[in-house]
Amino acid sequence: MKRVGDLMTRDIFPLKSYQTLNVVRLLMRTVSIRHVPILDRQEKFVGLLSHRDLLTYSISKLADINSLAQKELDRYIPIKDVMQTEIATTTENTSLIEAITLMMKNKFGCLPVVDKKKYLVGIITEEDISRLAIRLLEKEDKRQNRLR
Repeated sequence: MKRVGDLMTRDIFPLKSYQTLNVVRLLMRTVSIRHVPILDRQEKFVGLLSHRDLLTYSISKLADINSLAQKELDRYIPIKDVMQTEIATTTENTSLIEAITLMMKNKFGCLPVVDKKKYLVGIITEEDISRLAIRLLEKEDKRQNRLR
């Protein structure tokens, strides 16, 4: 049976809870990610900030705030003030079926993967699962083509 550790992304880009929203925006834009795990000063996982969370905390364009003003505001808002802290996590040894079911049931875009001491070791995202689905479908297509 496949485990979370077989599929998770190990190249993660966590930030610290004391950093500010401008750092999160820059990171998301630079490395094209939608979920940023947040660590405390001891490097333990304490929360998550998603692209959707950032949109929620952005001042609307309807408020006539330009992007420069938004960037200036973001320099003063610490991540800890807006991150989600009630985050489900998983471990490397969790079955993929169990993790994917949890994500689907709760409409999670990702699950941070932590060890027993709550240190972040990876993240499993919808994109990881989509890549797996594509590989499995391609494999099935090849199998079907051989049978013809």
